[in-house]
Amino acid sequence: MPTPEPKNVSNKAAHGHAGDPCVFVIFGATGDLTKRLLMPALYNLHANKLLPDKFAIVGVSNVQMSSEDFRKQLGDQIKQFATTKVSDELWKFFDQRLSYMAGDFKDPATYQQLKSELEKIDKAQGTPGNYLFYTAVSPSFFGEIVKQLAGAELTKETDGHWRRVIIEKPFGHDLESANALNSEIAACIHENQTYRIDHYLGKETVQNIMAFRFGNGFFEPLWNNSYIDHVQITVAETVGVEERGAFYEATGALRDMVPNHILALVSLTAMEPPNSFDSEAVRDEKTKVLRAIRPLKAEDVPKWAVRGQYGPGTLDGKPVVGYRTEPHVDPKSNTETYVAMKLAIDNWRWSGVPFYLRTGKRMAERLTEIAIKFKAPPALLFRQTGVKHLEQNELILHIQPNEGISLSFSAKIPGPVVTLGGVDMNFKYDDYFHSAPAVGYETLLLDCMLGDPALFQRADTVDAGWRVVDPILDAWKATPATDFPNYGAGSWGPAAAADLLKRDGRKWRMN
Repeated sequence: MPTPEPKNVSNKAAHGHAGDPCVFVIFGATGDLTKRLLMPALYNLHANKLLPDKFAIVGVSNVQMSSEDFRKQLGDQIKQFATTKVSDELWKFFDQRLSYMAGDFKDPATYQQLKSELEKIDKAQGTPGNYLFYTAVSPSFFGEIVKQLAGAELTKETDGHWRRVIIEKPFGHDLESANALNSEIAACIHENQTYRIDHYLGKETVQNIMAFRFGNGFFEPLWNNSYIDHVQITVAETVGVEERGAFYEATGALRDMVPNHILALVSLTAMEPPNSFDSEAVRDEKTKVLRAIRPLKAEDVPKWAVRGQYGPGTLDGKPVVGYRTEPHVDPKSNTETYVAMKLAIDNWRWSGVPFYLRTGKRMAERLTEIAIKFKAPPALLFRQTGVKHLEQNELILHIQPNEGISLSFSAKIPGPVVTLGGVDMNFKYDDYFHSAPAVGYETLLLDCMLGDPALFQRADTVDAGWRVVDPILDAWKATPATDFPNYGAGSWGPAAAADLLKRDGRKWRMN
């Protein structure tokens, strides 16, 4: 059973503190996540003097390899996947602190060996028994690894040291499995030792949503149903499923994107101001939003939730195949690669303001954005001019690929006749702050080392998210799609997605 829960740690990351001395243990260290994201993020933290001097990395995987080979492999890969030029001098820091052990994740002997290795590292590197475990593995191993770590007493917190576990997504595949996994983990470690990670929340624009809303006096007073007509959230990818066909066949776009990425964006956009930036105050408000979302009834799903699957098409002038002919995909697959839906948030601030969400693969453009569409002002003043109608103002939070914020408004076009033209004000992070390139994991890893869980999902947040998604999963399971594939690769999705907004007299911003 877990040891007594320690007090919350203050948000030192916000003040530029380096992480606490610790050993970072990566389960699944020979996989793509380590070489593409984790090591480049750790390198960037070190380059910015945000890693402690007393720090080490242990890779654990079922691949037989020596520590020397592991170091060489990562040294070669970092030059390929880093977001900036790698300095040999800076890389020496990691070369002196990397070790590797092979083992079976289900074998208790692996964890006893790991325990001995960590004790040796504590003595050699001066790390004080603080361990951060990262599960960069198949979701089927999440619960097993936590149980084995607890069995080896590697999650036990005594003598002032801490032990934390980072759980990758997907966290369950429906409400029942997510709650079962939560229960399995809670039987071994405390909630404040559990960090359910979503790399979207590490992106600067996502983190800036609260600062933008609550740090400026002229937007938050308008952030309600008196002034906002509706909200659109788009997460579009140009890539297909590539070599992940087997994973995608068991998952689909709804499970893969909505309970984590997209609902995280909804909660940040719609949350009430917290009483402080304390992690629990922030997470309380985000969870309240998800609980306030009106679940779709089975009979409403066909009207307010759209699914799609891409067929053959053209991207960047080149032909691409349809989903059903991708590797490891059933030629008659009924798995969705596109989802669009309309949600209602039943609280005082957002009553009557629809949230339209969409995500898909093989779309026309790689794009993640939150579009706030304001209500159009009365046109009475302009009734005797050439102005026939007034456009809605838009506030766009661009999350990728070009992080920034833009605002559109109307202005008079010079001349003797009153006519209006649209004006766009654009702010880009790179242009203004000249920020260093990042992979999106830097802030999240640093927060884990400092014990600040504000950007991570709590168990009740996971539960609330799946309660939104589960009715749609059930309805789609009961009535398989009959029109797949229903959108061409390189398009903006199926026609039914446009109809979703058209019924309300609206349209997608990009379509």
